[in-house]
Amino acid sequence: MVKANTGEADRVKSALADTDDVVEAHIVAGDVDFVVKVTTDSPGDVKRVVAGDVRSLEGVERTQTYIAMDD
Repeated sequence: MVKANTGEADRVKSALADTDDVVEAHIVAGDVDFVVKVTTDSPGDVKRVVAGDVRSLEGVERTQTYIAMDD
């Protein structure tokens, strides 16, 4: 889940789409602005993508991470 700064949704969505390992990014209504799906080989890679790549995008205010336990 990604919360973006006000007025930054279109630019953030484009940047998310260009991020390695991001396979989907959907604008949603509610407490967050995006539901983002990443696919990685390990939980450590999730940390790298979210903390290193997604959070560093200009316009990203905060993230929340949930890991699916099934396919």
